[in-house]
Amino acid sequence: MAAEEVTITIRLIRSFEHRNFKPVVYHGVNLDQTVKEFIAFLKQDVPLRTSLPPPFRNYKYDKLKIIHQAHKSKTNELVLSLEDDDRLLLKEDSTLKAAGIASETEIAFFCEEDYKNYKANPISSW
Repeated sequence: MAAEEVTITIRLIRSFEHRNFKPVVYHGVNLDQTVKEFIAFLKQDVPLRTSLPPPFRNYKYDKLKIIHQAHKSKTNELVLSLEDDDRLLLKEDSTLKAAGIASETEIAFFCEEDYKNYKANPISSW
């Protein structure tokens, strides 16, 4: 059986406080690869994308979280929902398919330390 390949959107989040993010679309993503392998691929690919401004290409991304899945409800958060971390944060040892990734899924790629700081004090961004 051939590996399932899908199209997904990665939202590169540079700053939660200032709501700086850029979407990047990936076609032909293999769902049988692990989350850790996909993060390694993204860390290699993002710095090579000349269409992205340097602050986005050179940032220290290290965590993935599902933002939205096709045909499901969207959150009202402008950048990333702070809820359901246990369900939506992707665990590095699982495959993308096991983590719930399907075609047209939108995933956030961000720095975990920045996320924890923002989650501890989200009002500071207003």
